Formats: sequence, structure tokens, C-alpha cells
Amino acid sequence: MMKRREFISLIGGATAAWPLAARAQQADGMRRIGMLMGYAESDSEAQVWVAAFREGLQKLGWTEGGNIRIGFRWAASDVESMQRFAKELVALQPDLILSNNTPTTAALLQHTRAIPIIFATVTDPVGNGFIASFPRPGGNVTGFIGMEGSLAGKWLELLKEIAPRVVRVAFLYNPATAPFVEYYLSPYKAAAASIGVGGSPHPFTTGLNSSPSLPHRHASRILA
Repeated sequence: MMKRREFISLIGGATAAWPLAARAQQADGMRRIGMLMGYAESDSEAQVWVAAFREGLQKLGWTEGGNIRIGFRWAASDVESMQRFAKELVALQPDLILSNNTPTTAALLQHTRAIPIIFATVTDPVGNGFIASFPRPGGNVTGFIGMEGSLAGKWLELLKEIAPRVVRVAFLYNPATAPFVEYYLSPYKAAAASIGVGGSPHPFTTGLNSSPSLPHRHASRILA
């Protein structure tokens, strides 16, 4: 399996390979990338991804502050912040925008169908209306998916193999950031029925009312 750092470096290559010349040259001769992140700026893992992204760009001749400028917005899994920052980034008219995940991509597409958008990892881009199909995305969006819906059933089957005496499993998700949850829930429920496990879905919200047993940093990454 590709390591996360290698994956983000690949994103950097894909971004640099985008036909930037097709868009108007900025007055100062510098290209601009907008970057909408679904995590908090203080998130250490997200900072590792950003560092790998910068490294991938630099290897292809794009130096931040030299011939390229990157504008970051950190939404910290907050839907309202995503909407506000998406609008801000689009107003800046960058050459392209890198979107971190499914909610950030949805937010950006509400504000532009013209600026090229590359998503790092999203869930069900066809079902969410981001692209027309995998072979021919169409529109102004392209990118990568981390996993398909059928894997949710495989997770449960694997858990049962590891711990055969498990009879009940909770499926945690945040409705605000995972409107696509049925993409995973359907195969998950089917697998639960086939192996005799109670697999009940449990929605939760992050923030001040989050369960103390589910830290925000990790809660925001469960189907977010």
C-alpha cells in the first residue's frame, strides 16, 4: 500500500502537471494554488502531508515564494468554516485549488465550476456529483479516492476473523461531514447480517459535545 507521504507527493506531481498555462498569467508572474484543508492547522499529521506536498512541487521545479504561491485555509472539520474559506479561495482566483476531502470539495464546487480543483481523497466522487465517471471526470474536478464503499463490509468481516466472539459493533460517523455515509453503511449492514453481528450505526458530532472517550483529533477522521 502506498505510504501517506508518497501519496501526497504524488498529489504534488499531479498538481504541478495541471495545464496552468491555460489560465491567465498573474500580474507578478507567479502562479497561485489555493489549498482547502479539512483539518486544524495545528494537526501534526496534516502538517506532514503539507510538507510532502511542498516537496513534491519543488522536485518538479515549483518553489514556494519563487514561481508559486500557496494560500492555505484550515477548516478544522467545521462545515461553516469550509463554506466561508471556499468562498474566500475562489474569490482569490488561483490557478487551481487543492481540496483535502469530500466536504471541502463539495464546498468548493458550490462556489466555482471554472477553477480547476484536485481532490486528495474523497468518497464516492461519482455519487456525490463531483465527476461524471472515473475514466472521464469532465467539468473542473479530478483527483483520487482512498477507498470504495464495499470495503466497509470487509472491515467487519476482518474484525470477526480477528475477534470471533464479537457480537456487536458500532459504526461511528459524523453526519455533518459524512453525508455520503450510506455509501459505506449499505455494504456494512449487509456484511453484519451475513456473519451474524449486530452492526448498528452511531452518528456523533465533534466539538464541545463530543464524547470524552472519542478525542476530536480522531473523531474527525472517522468518515469525515
